[in-house]
Amino acid sequence: MGLLSGKNKEVLVGPLSKNNPVIVQMLGICSALAVTSKLEPSIVMALSVTAVVAFANVIISLLRNTIPNRIRIIVQLVVVAALVTIVSEVLKAFAYDVNKQLSVFVGLIITNCILMGRLEAFALGNGPWESFLDGIGNGLGYGIILVIIGFFRELLGSGTLLGFQVIPQAFYDFGYVNNGLMILPPMALIVVAVIIWVHRSRNKDLQEN
Repeated sequence: MGLLSGKNKEVLVGPLSKNNPVIVQMLGICSALAVTSKLEPSIVMALSVTAVVAFANVIISLLRNTIPNRIRIIVQLVVVAALVTIVSEVLKAFAYDVNKQLSVFVGLIITNCILMGRLEAFALGNGPWESFLDGIGNGLGYGIILVIIGFFRELLGSGTLLGFQVIPQAFYDFGYVNNGLMILPPMALIVVAVIIWVHRSRNKDLQEN
């Protein structure tokens, strides 16, 4: 079987749209609402979760035949906690300001439903390469939604993207006002709802009868 066979491509690409963990499986929504008031922390959280899911999947896949079933959850939590600690320390060293913005939510990656779901549903039953692709696909699927939410919330709520002014000053001179509601948590939920509506309108097979 090739490294990117048809099955492996589906494992990698499926979570980006038709099996997206956030807008289809409804996992990881809490962090999607909490860290997306600006685009930069959204991107950093997306990359962090992708890295943790991918490498946790690989490690658990490598250990799957040696982990006693009765302690598998504990082993998974230890692996995830170790990876999250590494990610947290890297962020403190190289992106301290963003790490402060993310606050406790970096540590809460440990409890992200996507992580434990992929470890249980995929890594325990598949090889390391397939598990790595699954982790990358689900991490990117999660990350795409975070980036979209962060993009619109920062743009409409602050008039900036990545801290740079995007909406021209002339707009403000003519009376344009930033929508302060966009940076409040309830608006993140509304943006997620709009994304789900658009996604399901384009994927009829996901609509409930």
